[in-house]
Amino acid sequence: MRSGLKRDRVRDVLLDFIADMKPGEAIPSERDLCKELGVSRPTVRAAIDDLVRSGLLVREHGRGTFTGPHRVTQALASTTGNSFYAPPAEGTWLSRILDFGSAPAGARLATRLQLSPADPVLRVVRLRVVDDEPMAIERIHLPHALVDGLLPADMESGSFYRLLRERFDVDVRTAVQTIEPTVTDETEAALLHVPQHAPALLFERTTRDAGGRIVEFTRSIYRGDRYRVTSELSFNADSG
Repeated sequence: MRSGLKRDRVRDVLLDFIADMKPGEAIPSERDLCKELGVSRPTVRAAIDDLVRSGLLVREHGRGTFTGPHRVTQALASTTGNSFYAPPAEGTWLSRILDFGSAPAGARLATRLQLSPADPVLRVVRLRVVDDEPMAIERIHLPHALVDGLLPADMESGSFYRLLRERFDVDVRTAVQTIEPTVTDETEAALLHVPQHAPALLFERTTRDAGGRIVEFTRSIYRGDRYRVTSELSFNADSG
């Protein structure tokens, strides 16, 4: 069997171990895994390295290798067609405001938000923290006219979309969201407490109210080692 395939097999075995273990539990030693799986130590080490880089395993010098911290899960439940309902993610979420201010939209944001380039846009950058652990950096752009009077303290806790509905009469209903892999830059890594160029998830979301008006454009970076998205799928005769 080719070395790459052997490594993938070992990785699959390790993933099975991890699925049945709690965060912080020790996995079998490299020597024991070599004996059990009939593969070389470099093959086992390469598979472990892959899972360490993804945050599923943690090496502690002189102690061994342990399962990584619990991952925060955001579920997306299918409703109808291509739409998904997004219930709150796990954990208690708070925010630290990093930047808060208004400026003219400019050409790029004007196109995103369907505004004039001279229209003011409120830009909010906040560090999202769940259970005392930094999880994401959100860069939120809002037409200033919709949220006149919004304060930084309003963005530190609670549901932002509920705030929009109850205080500003902005009834958020739909969004188009994309998710793609990326890596952290130097600033993002420092804020998220991960190494530079660590795996991350890039979210971009354009949100509309009940009347179809664009009310928000957000770009967010989530830690790839601590955050995951799950979705419920259904299939019909045309499914691939």
